[in-house]
Amino acid sequence: MANYHDDFQLEWHGNTVVIIPASNVESMSWDLIEQAADIVMAPLQEVEIPMVVFDLSDVSYFGSVFLALLLRCHKHVRSRGGELVLCGASKMANELLRITALDTLWAIYETRDEALDALMG
Repeated sequence: MANYHDDFQLEWHGNTVVIIPASNVESMSWDLIEQAADIVMAPLQEVEIPMVVFDLSDVSYFGSVFLALLLRCHKHVRSRGGELVLCGASKMANELLRITALDTLWAIYETRDEALDALMG
C-alpha cells in the first residue's frame, strides 16, 4: 500500500494550500485514487473557503487517474466556495489539459508565486 504522504507534499501559505504531487503520480492506480483524494482533501475540511494550488512542476506527464483526482478536488473546493488553480505544468501536461478542455476549468499559471498571488490577491 502506497503512502500518500510520499506522493503529495502540502505547504500552507495562510489559508491557501499548495499541493505538490510527486513525479511518479502518473503511475498511481485507479484503486488508490479515492484514498489519495481523501488524504489530499482532509486538511481542506479545516478551512472555511479552501484555496488550492496544484504545483505540477515535478510532474512531466499525467493521465486519467490524476485528472480524476484533480476533478474530485475541484468539485470539493468549489462546493465550499473556494478555488483550485494549477501551476508549473509541462508542455505535455498543458497540451493534455487543452485537449480535454480542462484548461477552461482551471486557471493555469507559470509559477507557484503567480498562482499564490492570484488566489491571495
